[in-house]
Amino acid sequence: MPSPEDTLLETRAAYEQHAHTCRQCHADGMPCPVSKLLLRAYNNARRQQMRAGSAVR
Repeated sequence: MPSPEDTLLETRAAYEQHAHTCRQCHADGMPCPVSKLLLRAYNNARRQQMRAGSAVR
């Protein structure tokens, strides 16, 4: 099972790569549905890492 840090880095990389390569995101100037989904996954991973960090303390 990947650590919360690994998940966070992977989801961020997936979102950033999509944002740089998606023609729809660039053409419309607004995030496409896939971009929104990837950003949601990143935000969820970030929240999960914050919860894991606060549980350790």
